[in-house]
Amino acid sequence: MKIAIIEDEPKIAESLKLILMEIDSSISVMKILSSVKSSVEWLRVNQSRCDLLFMDINLTDGLSFEIFNQIESNTPIVFVTAYDQYALDAFRVNGVDYILKPFDKTKIKQSLKKFKSLTRTGSNPISAESLQHLLEVVASKTITNKRKSYLVYHQDKLIPLSVDDISWFYKSNQVTYACTISNKKYIIDDTLDKIQSEVSSVNFYRANRQFIVSKNAIENIAIYFNGRLIVNILPKPDEKILVSKAKATDFKNWLAS
Repeated sequence: MKIAIIEDEPKIAESLKLILMEIDSSISVMKILSSVKSSVEWLRVNQSRCDLLFMDINLTDGLSFEIFNQIESNTPIVFVTAYDQYALDAFRVNGVDYILKPFDKTKIKQSLKKFKSLTRTGSNPISAESLQHLLEVVASKTITNKRKSYLVYHQDKLIPLSVDDISWFYKSNQVTYACTISNKKYIIDDTLDKIQSEVSSVNFYRANRQFIVSKNAIENIAIYFNGRLIVNILPKPDEKILVSKAKATDFKNWLAS
């Protein structure tokens, strides 16, 4: 069985690859891709040789569903997602399997079993219409039903921190931090993927693998090398917040909206 993994977190992608090969030694992971752009380019050439896709929702340059606005695909998909129940309901309706992060070997084995069962019956669990519906559901839900606060560590206690008071989220050495408007930093027991799925996409943007930034905290943006952008934000973090060339136009459109 030939599988491609579309996931922008290298450690998660490698972990998934190892688990797949442990479950079935005949599995060949053809490619690990991290962006909409690279996935479109690779699938245009190699899709016919690929039996199954394991795909995250949030990639470095957009939602993975956007891949299928650019190419047609009949390849079955298992979504690997940090999204909450609202999105999972849509997956069920459309007959698409999913693995909720953090995943384990048992769930991946179940997804492979489902895929093999569908293959034997000649069924295809995905269609262009289903993918378009999923994109619409996820896009609409990014505005409503969003997280209002997080519990954060303060000394020996947990205290509620309003999302409205957060300037940026940051990941360093597998630890996630929130920095407030008043330049106070707190540890949060969630991944950036999960936070991205919970906060409003109108107010927050995943600038890169390390940062999610609040629109209200952005002072300005500057042009950087090779078409990238620097996001100047208050309070100022210890390192530059860079937006890739692939995401630059989308980021500017978000900031201007």
